[in-house]
Amino acid sequence: VHYCVANMPGSVPLTSSEALNNATLPHVLALADHGLAALDRDPHLANGLNVKNGHVTFDAVIEAMAAEAA
Repeated sequence: VHYCVANMPGSVPLTSSEALNNATLPHVLALADHGLAALDRDPHLANGLNVKNGHVTFDAVIEAMAAEAA
């Protein structure tokens, strides 16, 4: 059973803020330390890239933009 309630983090704001910080801080530090080279070093971080050098790189965004244009 999968259960998802979008506003559940609001019931534990401190814990959810700390969890978000713990999940994102390593990526922020990697980008700060290595710049765009961090994307080459970490495939998970690269998967979050949507636009590079003015070109959309993420397939889901490309598909969504094509659907809106149609």
